[in-house]
Amino acid sequence: MTKSNTKIKLFNGRDHSWMEFNRRVLEEAEDPTNPLLERVKFLAITGSNLDEYVEVRQAGLMQRIEDGYREPGYDGLRPDESLAGLTADIHNFVAAQYRCWNEHLLPDLRKKNIRLLEWEELDGEARSFAKDYFQREVDPLLTPISIDPAHPFPRVINKALCLALLLRAKRRSSGPQVLGVVTVPRALPRFVRLPAGDGGSDYLLLQDLIAQHLAGMYRGYEVLAQAAFRVTRNSNLYFEEEEARSLLETIRVELHNRRKGDAVRLEIEKGADAEIVERLRVNFELEESQVFRTDGPVNLSRLMFFYDDVERPDLKFQPFTPKPLLLSRKSTGIFDELRHRDIFLHHPYDSYDPVVDFVQQGAQDPAVVTMKQTLYRTSHDSPMFRALTEAGASKEAVVVVELMARFDEASNIRWARSMEDAGVQVFHGVVGLKTHCKLAMLVRRDEDGVTRRYCHLGTGNYNPVTARFYTDLSLLTSDPQITERVHMVFNYLTAHAEIDDYSPLLVAPLTMAESFLRLIRREQEHARAGRPAHIVAKMNSLLEPSVIEALYQASQAGVEVDLIVRGLSILRPGVKGLSDRIRVRSIVGRFLEHSRIFHFANGGNDEVYIGSADWMPRNLFERCEVVFPVRDPAALARIHDEILPAYLADTVKARIQQPDGGYVRASKLYKDAPPFSSQDFLIQLAEGKTDLDAIPQRRAAKSRPKLTDEKATAAD
Repeated sequence: MTKSNTKIKLFNGRDHSWMEFNRRVLEEAEDPTNPLLERVKFLAITGSNLDEYVEVRQAGLMQRIEDGYREPGYDGLRPDESLAGLTADIHNFVAAQYRCWNEHLLPDLRKKNIRLLEWEELDGEARSFAKDYFQREVDPLLTPISIDPAHPFPRVINKALCLALLLRAKRRSSGPQVLGVVTVPRALPRFVRLPAGDGGSDYLLLQDLIAQHLAGMYRGYEVLAQAAFRVTRNSNLYFEEEEARSLLETIRVELHNRRKGDAVRLEIEKGADAEIVERLRVNFELEESQVFRTDGPVNLSRLMFFYDDVERPDLKFQPFTPKPLLLSRKSTGIFDELRHRDIFLHHPYDSYDPVVDFVQQGAQDPAVVTMKQTLYRTSHDSPMFRALTEAGASKEAVVVVELMARFDEASNIRWARSMEDAGVQVFHGVVGLKTHCKLAMLVRRDEDGVTRRYCHLGTGNYNPVTARFYTDLSLLTSDPQITERVHMVFNYLTAHAEIDDYSPLLVAPLTMAESFLRLIRREQEHARAGRPAHIVAKMNSLLEPSVIEALYQASQAGVEVDLIVRGLSILRPGVKGLSDRIRVRSIVGRFLEHSRIFHFANGGNDEVYIGSADWMPRNLFERCEVVFPVRDPAALARIHDEILPAYLADTVKARIQQPDGGYVRASKLYKDAPPFSSQDFLIQLAEGKTDLDAIPQRRAAKSRPKLTDEKATAAD
């Protein structure tokens, strides 16, 4: 058997796996049990997901083909074969998106008195308002262009919504047809809110409002046809390190060059005049397969506007208040608390405020002499940013900013410049590696005269906004062994100073990959010796072949493997003789599952790690990542008895991966299992409305003390 044939049997396709993930998100938009505006939000997310995928992954495939790459991937497909299948999948997916919008969401919104109106449906008051709005807010921002020898085709910005017009000069009725282009202003909402006397919410597409005034912008022309369109460009970010004067300057240049990327997709309204479509296609040098005709508003990601603008709490998930952190009664503050115990938090069920407070108190406390932190993404008005800037004036403050966080480069450059101006030492990590680890360290001269390190280590970005709807884990600790190694990681980031052993931390790209493989092999040895052997791993994506092959070997040796993978997974579970004991589930629901947890039974002496890394090549070999142990007994108990069992018992939002890479809802596979939503359960647990006995598998085996005794999921 050849190596390529072996790989065909071992792995599913990455692109197929990604499309399956976005289909799971689309299922949430189609699910009538979700509140209506939440369903609109899920549909908008599928649009933004697809945008990023097209401008990065599909564009990357096209680039590889142009560069002459023909080596098959792990699924046995050449880049041209992958691209052909991917393009067909995207066309089918786009059709499904617009069916969801037209057949389900749009009619349901109307039933709730939320209406997206055509111009012909507007009454006199609404038309008068719209015309006035156009004159005041829209017209001053418009620049109509006609394409002729004196006016070449304008540079259309990536993903900018535009109107294309087919024009003919009135003085020459038999003259040539001219193409016109008007860019819809990005500064304005895509939906114009109209007055609605019945207490409802009426809207008009901004592009439709502009379309009604095209004749006034093109006086002397007859408007023969018009259509909204949008072009997606290649947004891969490349640079040559050897030629870069500095990483910061290189990223600034590439941000400018990004606008000059090749077009990879044209979206245009269904029913657009064939002449308009053809002229645009030729201008952007696209194949017919790269033209996507939309049966509704171009750019579905803009539907997020409805979720934010419509004040209808009855059509959204019921809000809840995260559980606040309560310090011990004898503690005098956060640092006193951390000298006696670790603090473990599960966001958004536990408040993110303690993480923000940790950084803010570090900036304000005169006993703190040094602050160090990594920043990958943060919010526009971040209290973290303000605290670090404040710290620069009074203490040693060091921040490692990742400039290449995809699509956040511009904002991260602004943070870097502002912090440097405030006296913060800003570093950009190790050249060639993204800094993706989530670390904050404070050095404090405590009241007892001892200088100690205090650290926050997490699985998610330092972003209080996304912390409200991303599930992530935080560990606050003064453990000398962990905090000393965090200090060494910062030395690596700022001086490229490596040490041989970062244990108990797993640090990529230095020790993490081999450490994970060693931990998996150890479970294999336990299984062969008849000791408890079980791996439960939760992550965003699973793509690293060496890890997958190690999991296959562990399964064959008798190790039970439960994987909770939200997004991409090319592993083939449940294949006889290969992966009989491996189960893969994906949970897509109200919150974005973002935490990474790695549980190893270890013969009955359980070990749990959490951190910033997925089992992907880029995380293990191309980024600086940190995964760290959970040692505090209370934190271990939460992971063993609450968090992982809840995810493994989910039959409402969980989908089970099949050997071919498809997914089936757990509720369909296990019809006799009681309905159980892990996220709903964790909300109720945080609010004190339920207890651990609500987990079905705990009820079924209440006497079982640990996950390691479990040989299958609740569904099995």
